[in-house]
Amino acid sequence: KEYKTKFEVGEEICGYKVLRIEEIEDIKSTLYQLEHIRTKARHIHLASEDKENTFGVTFRTVPTDSTGVAHILEHTVLCGSEKYDVRDPFFSMLKRSLSTFMNALTASDWTMYPFSTQNEKDFYNLMDVYLDASFFPKLEELSFKQEGHRLEFELSESGEEKLIYKGVVYNEMKGAMSSPNQILGRALMNALYPDTTYSFNSGGEPSDIPKLTHAQLKEFHARYYHPSNAFFYTYGSLPLEKHLEVITTKVLNRFTSIEPNSEVTPQPRWREPKIVKVPYPLSKDENPEKKYQACVAWLTADIKDSFEMLVLDVLDHVLLGNSASPLRKSLIDSGLGSALSDASGFDSDMRDTMFACGLKEIGKDDAVKVEKLIFETLEKLCKTGISSKLIQSAIHQIEFHKKEITNSPHPFGIKLLLSFIGTWIHEGDPVLSLNFDEELDRFKRECGYIDIYEDKGNGSESCEDECKNKNGFLEKKIRDYFIDNPHRVLFILEPDHNMEEQENVRIENELKAILASLKPEKIASIREDSEKLIQLQEEKEDVSVLPTLELSDVKPDIEIIKPDSFDKVSNLTCYEKSTSDILYFTSVNGIGSLSEDLKPLIPFFCRAFTGAGTALRDYAEIAELMDLYTGGIGIAPYSGTGFNGDERPVSFLSLQSKSLSRNIEPMFDILSELMSKFSFKDVTRLKNLLLQYRAGMESSIVANGHRYAMSLAARNLSVSSKVAEMWHGISQFQFIKSLTEQSDIIDNISSNLSEIAKQVFVQGNVKPAVVGDKNAIITSESNIVKMIQGIKPGEPLDFTHLQNINSEELGQNSEQASIVYPFEGWMTTTSVSFVAQAFKTVRLGDPDAPALSAISRLLRSLYLHREIREKGGAYGGFASYNAEEGIFSFASYRDPNIRRTLDVYRNACDFIISGDYTEEDIKEAILQVCADIDKPETPGPASIKAFYRQVLGLTDEKRKQFKESLLALDKQQIINAAEKYFNISEDKKGTAVISSREQLEASNQNLKREQKEFKLFLINN
Repeated sequence: KEYKTKFEVGEEICGYKVLRIEEIEDIKSTLYQLEHIRTKARHIHLASEDKENTFGVTFRTVPTDSTGVAHILEHTVLCGSEKYDVRDPFFSMLKRSLSTFMNALTASDWTMYPFSTQNEKDFYNLMDVYLDASFFPKLEELSFKQEGHRLEFELSESGEEKLIYKGVVYNEMKGAMSSPNQILGRALMNALYPDTTYSFNSGGEPSDIPKLTHAQLKEFHARYYHPSNAFFYTYGSLPLEKHLEVITTKVLNRFTSIEPNSEVTPQPRWREPKIVKVPYPLSKDENPEKKYQACVAWLTADIKDSFEMLVLDVLDHVLLGNSASPLRKSLIDSGLGSALSDASGFDSDMRDTMFACGLKEIGKDDAVKVEKLIFETLEKLCKTGISSKLIQSAIHQIEFHKKEITNSPHPFGIKLLLSFIGTWIHEGDPVLSLNFDEELDRFKRECGYIDIYEDKGNGSESCEDECKNKNGFLEKKIRDYFIDNPHRVLFILEPDHNMEEQENVRIENELKAILASLKPEKIASIREDSEKLIQLQEEKEDVSVLPTLELSDVKPDIEIIKPDSFDKVSNLTCYEKSTSDILYFTSVNGIGSLSEDLKPLIPFFCRAFTGAGTALRDYAEIAELMDLYTGGIGIAPYSGTGFNGDERPVSFLSLQSKSLSRNIEPMFDILSELMSKFSFKDVTRLKNLLLQYRAGMESSIVANGHRYAMSLAARNLSVSSKVAEMWHGISQFQFIKSLTEQSDIIDNISSNLSEIAKQVFVQGNVKPAVVGDKNAIITSESNIVKMIQGIKPGEPLDFTHLQNINSEELGQNSEQASIVYPFEGWMTTTSVSFVAQAFKTVRLGDPDAPALSAISRLLRSLYLHREIREKGGAYGGFASYNAEEGIFSFASYRDPNIRRTLDVYRNACDFIISGDYTEEDIKEAILQVCADIDKPETPGPASIKAFYRQVLGLTDEKRKQFKESLLALDKQQIINAAEKYFNISEDKKGTAVISSREQLEASNQNLKREQKEFKLFLINN
């Protein structure tokens, strides 16, 4: 069928009326805004040439309590629907699809069901499943109990039966609300919006979740999951008319219009500010002295006012955006705390937007000092005026990120939806979130803005006198939004050593009281539900009712990107691509032969390289220039194993930067200054950077516990894994923490950082590459030659090996090597666990590698999902095959179990060897691996990745061979690989758990019966 592609405003199509058509030039798309005539469903379509098409349906969901009803509903609608009556169509479709993104998201006032895919058949398969799930779910009580909460009986240590709470969302939120940043974020909204839906935790408070009933869940769905409350979105190259035809036929024809009454009312404004104190749990092993946080938070503008959104976005950049930003600088330089508080910045997700700033890791009595410093800084800015250079930097960053098209961290179509959904659901103008040129022009006029770029051309000369913001527009906004705004909170987060224990006692007493009150029939009902749920989870389902793809739908080829030129003089590799007027630069700098005592400092060196200033300018001036002329400059360490035939470990620094074409020269001026005029003499700045780095790592541990646990478990399986743990894992956190606790070491750190830079930045050690259009590359070539000539001559540091790491100990060269595999518990403040296990297999290039990739997907979808998530109640269970290192890992996320999960891993190995799966299961596993292989990248990042593959020796032939072998896999090859690599003893695997002291000690009591126990370590040692 031929579908119409051109429409006019007022035209009717598939029961919809076209309300608006707008060209969005920056993203080369046409926006169509429509409304369904009968049901009042809204629809926005962005017509683009992008082959990665996106769909999303969003409902405005407005909780009136903290039972997590919106969140639990988001999970439960994906547990079977009218047309697809299977237990878990969502996770089943993950296996039967080539999607580049599939998820469901709960925000504070909306719930979204989005996906992206490059395959047209896949797109309409997924759309069919998503539409049926969201509008016609089964919402069965057992699914509600599995995903939300339930009571179950469990034997206590003394052998008595006791009640426990279980449920995926219950354990997810127990994990989330263990984290100080989550507690602060939720409690801050409760403090600032006490009279609206934002005062409630839409994810669910663990103490309130058990109050939610199945009937309330169904009632919530009936009210909010209706077309009259739905916002549909499509993006990409597929025809709008076909999308509308499918949605109308499958959903809208079955509904008539209702009044959902889901609007979020504005928060009534206060006349007086408030002070709010909230506790968070801190382990008794940690010193609470400097574990407080304080921030000031203000209610700002209505999200529908697009101009004020832009003003506040600019203010966010001006005040907090980089190290030179006056409010950030005042707070960090004060020495009161280590880093900006959680929730700092402008938050435009709510109907009434919010701005917050403060400090973390402050003393008990420092909150008032933080508040005073904030207001003193704002007052000073209003009196002295804001430099136009700061405004220019802010506008440049906004324009740059608007222009850049990337698929990271989400596909571009998803990123666009997330950029305007908040405005759209509150009846604002979504177009202004995409096309804000008029608002930007108005802003420039309002503040008497002078374009420094046009005036000066680079950042080497000061133009402060000429560029003062003379009319005081932004200063007036600072006064209105912050200084004179009484609707604000001084929010203080206080550590509490007893909070977790008290909460555990509360839960225990609550469950004892429930048990004491249960009548025999209710006890029988709980047991019966448990049995039914186990039966349901064990049941082998016929999922053939679900749509699927065949391997013939997979493109057999891979994307191959070759350099367009190579310059031997500058060692420069060039990729000529259309990149939206942006030049991408990267370079490889070897570090393999640095001395061993310097290597643990490498990650901090990367932060200090761009954050500590140079011999010519202080850190604030450098930060200002980077924001003014680049889209970011960063440097990061890489540790891996090369593919050049010798299996040698590889380590190097990856320096990356990007700029608009007009700013190529100033970008390379900045890079040249950083490389040739580096300086680490500002020891006060180094101390601040260390504290910020430590605070950032510490707050990431509970949020990414599974990744840290996997790194710990794998660290003795290869040289590269050991280095990766040293640079990115708990080992790095402990190293940095130890540095911050030594008062006399900063001069030594300064000296060592200088030594690293002297060895790294020499002419022979820079291997650069650029991506951009022809003119941008020509401009960059001369600048790169000049930049390299500006650093001192020197030989390259070997990046193909690491000195003095005992390869024998790690089993690299001897089958008889004595390897110590960790069996460890790492203690921190958390109410859930992260359980990981890892063992060695073979790498990409080995004939068994495709089978191992497929095995990781088979285990995750057929076994771990059921055992760890559905039965165990954890948020997730994973199997991962790292083809570059040849390491196979298991991990669980926000897991209420430790010992049980380790048993699941052991049985997972037995399961994969047993062959208890079908050729169809294997096909689905292959589809999942292919979806990852074929995940699209925009030209800039895709070319940079190709360059790094070249550096590592990972050839296109090897990648193509892997995919061809993958597509030809059969069941016998899977079983053969499983028997070969999974039939190993437990003492050949690394095991690491991140959990609380109490849970680890309880696990050790159980493990002692097997004469085995975790060696325990404190993360905050």
